[in-house]
Amino acid sequence: MSEQDLFGAADAPEDVTRPLAVRMRPATVDEVVGQSHVLGEGSPLRRLANPASRGSLTAPSSIILFGPPGVGKTTLAYIVAKQSGRVFEELSAVTSGVKDVRDVLARARQRLVSEGRETVLFIDEVHRFSKSQQDALLPSVENRDVTFIGATTENPSFSIIKPLLSRSVVVKLESLSPEDLKTLVERALADPRGLKGEVKATDEAVDEIIRMAGGDARKTLTILEAAAGAVTGDQARKKGARRPIITPDVVGTVMDVAAVRYDKDGDDHYDVISAFIKSMRGSDPDAALHWLARMLRAGEDPRFIARRIMIAAAEEVGMAAPQVLQVTVAAAQAVAMIGMPEARIILSEATLAVATAPKSNASYVAINQALADVDAGNIGQVPLHLRNAPTKLMKSWGNHEGYRYAHDYPGAVAPQQYMPDELVGREYYHPNDRGYEREVGPRLERIRSILHQAPGNGGSGGSGGQGGGTGAAAA
Repeated sequence: MSEQDLFGAADAPEDVTRPLAVRMRPATVDEVVGQSHVLGEGSPLRRLANPASRGSLTAPSSIILFGPPGVGKTTLAYIVAKQSGRVFEELSAVTSGVKDVRDVLARARQRLVSEGRETVLFIDEVHRFSKSQQDALLPSVENRDVTFIGATTENPSFSIIKPLLSRSVVVKLESLSPEDLKTLVERALADPRGLKGEVKATDEAVDEIIRMAGGDARKTLTILEAAAGAVTGDQARKKGARRPIITPDVVGTVMDVAAVRYDKDGDDHYDVISAFIKSMRGSDPDAALHWLARMLRAGEDPRFIARRIMIAAAEEVGMAAPQVLQVTVAAAQAVAMIGMPEARIILSEATLAVATAPKSNASYVAINQALADVDAGNIGQVPLHLRNAPTKLMKSWGNHEGYRYAHDYPGAVAPQQYMPDELVGREYYHPNDRGYEREVGPRLERIRSILHQAPGNGGSGGSGGQGGGTGAAAA
């Protein structure tokens, strides 16, 4: 797609048929609102936008623009090309194949050789390119036949192949702040490319537009344009008519509900669920409910949420309130049976149960430490007295000999070695002083003091009572 096809309207104020978001595209880096953290002096984007960067070996040859929708990825790519005097070529990863990539690269190479003109190749949603499509870019990027700029809403660490990523500068763009969006609205209301001062908006209406936009510049201008269209008409255009005013009610008529920015397959999914889990862990029920509401409104699978709550019950609450796991398991079953919208109530109850419960990660730490020993080869042999002996031959080997049946001892605790010889004395589980573990801790200390009295081989005391049995019962 050529420059004129995509961006020509930005320089043509009289063309009011283009969407407001297109007409208001900035033409230079200095006109860009927001993203000051990546547009400062000496930044890769600003260096690349400098005409002196053409032919320079110090300018980046490949940039990945990573950020949410509506923050200016396409605009920045075009500005870099226009300001620097390069030709702008664009492909969409959704509709383009390897042949399209090779055709563009061939044109860029021919243009460079025959005319000395450099090309910016911009690929939107580059994360949707397959490995072979991304591989096709590598030779031209390495040879500087093109300056490649890719845009993605997904984390490049997981969506871009390593060879291309290693040759690229990753620029992380952020959602625009309310102040940035207010600047955009005020500029669009007054600018000849925009609404030309023909429409006013109350402060409350501007705030409502910003709230609904969720940091998205494109969405901000789309809502503003829809609201402007709702208050303008034949009567408003008559000579002497009062200038139309956008109010919060008008904004509400064009936008029923603010869409929540949440990509179930992208970083938003992982960021929001991370915030949800950490809020439950941090015992903040209000924050946890906020993140839960965000996921529900965005259409997240309630069964997925229920699974995460169950995991949190075991990992974050654990033995401090073991009954919470039962609550979350019941909640998950109920969610699967009932579905939305009533499942929201069940998920809320389970979320609150985890968030308000006393916390202990002792179970989580304990199993990880035990697994670390096993992974390191610290396993040893099963002590003979703990082994099963269902046959005479196995008894002759010493299996089960000296085993002490716990129920034959006070408190059902027999002084006996249960660990392999190599791990005698190793302790994984350390209860804290919160919730039920406050009771478990002192009891476990008493139990361990008895267990540690056992001889290294499990002792020679009589097996007593049912301890003398064999087979499954003895095991």
